[in-house]
Amino acid sequence: MLRRSFSLLLAFTFASLAIAAPEKWTTAIDKFTNADQTNPPPRDAVVFVGSSSIVKWASLAQDFPALKVINRGFGGSELADSVFYADRIVIPYRPRAVVLYAGDNDLKAGKTPETVFADFKAFVAKVHAALPRTRIVYIAVKPSPSRWSIKEQGEKTNALIASECGKDRRLRFVDIWEPMLNAKGEPRPELFVKDMLHMNEAGYRIWTPLVAAALK
Repeated sequence: MLRRSFSLLLAFTFASLAIAAPEKWTTAIDKFTNADQTNPPPRDAVVFVGSSSIVKWASLAQDFPALKVINRGFGGSELADSVFYADRIVIPYRPRAVVLYAGDNDLKAGKTPETVFADFKAFVAKVHAALPRTRIVYIAVKPSPSRWSIKEQGEKTNALIASECGKDRRLRFVDIWEPMLNAKGEPRPELFVKDMLHMNEAGYRIWTPLVAAALK
């Protein structure tokens, strides 16, 4: 009985690792690279990469009309996934800047702020090893009503990454946390769609000028 229980535990552990592995995004990344072959994206653009908040930024080109933008978000991803695939969906474009949003899926999955911070540093190191002059803009973990239970983890993650960005002129931290809170210090529900996780147009209207300022 003990051996059977141990075997089941191992099977569950490996299944969980498989679900969390970056390889789960192979199909999504293949679509990007296949599209790049038939319609090469512009060089010297700004690449937006990360999780669903990037994927769902449908007005990206309209919000940044003076820039060439490339959307390479893949929904549900964690920051480590952007690190894993940077050599396929970031570095080949030789962008002038990279805008990264990832981290809250990580925290929801149980990762610590320190782990997310380490993944951010790994992303920076990987991009700058190939493109030392490229600016990297990190959008803070947002305060979603549906994930308000991990508020403290989000705040700590943002503090760690903001401090790191202050040490390098090539890095920018965009604080969207405070602007998305109401007078009581709680998330503003009017900025979100029904699931209270993903943003509506009003949410992106807050993000746009703050990101634009970081890209100047």
